[in-house]
Amino acid sequence: MRKFYLIGFALLLLFDTIGQCSFKLTANHAQPLMANMEWIMRVFTQPWVYIAVLGYIGAFFTWMILLKKAPVGPAFAASHLEVVTVMLVSAFLFHEHITITRTIGAIFVVAGILFLAFAEKQLVQSEADNHHDPV
Repeated sequence: MRKFYLIGFALLLLFDTIGQCSFKLTANHAQPLMANMEWIMRVFTQPWVYIAVLGYIGAFFTWMILLKKAPVGPAFAASHLEVVTVMLVSAFLFHEHITITRTIGAIFVVAGILFLAFAEKQLVQSEADNHHDPV
């Protein structure tokens, strides 16, 4: 089951990160932003917009499969690791700076997810112990 979660959440992060970064690439290539048909045509002639849509479709189906087995609270939190992966990929792709504030924020996101995972593990263990205890 652990392997299922690791592969599932890795795929979810991959799809989400591809989606977010592809939308940014679309926006960059469709400049300047204008509320007219010319701009809309620039957006929809960019291959990145379709890659972004495919990324979100992949994320949706991966998320639905994960939710069948994973506890909702920790799963929802883990799905937000995309904030960290997008930040890292953006530093490479878009030369965005990883500041100390962003680093601290990423550490808090990861720490929060780890705390929720440990709490869930303790809850499952406690329920298993209570289930096997004849009282």
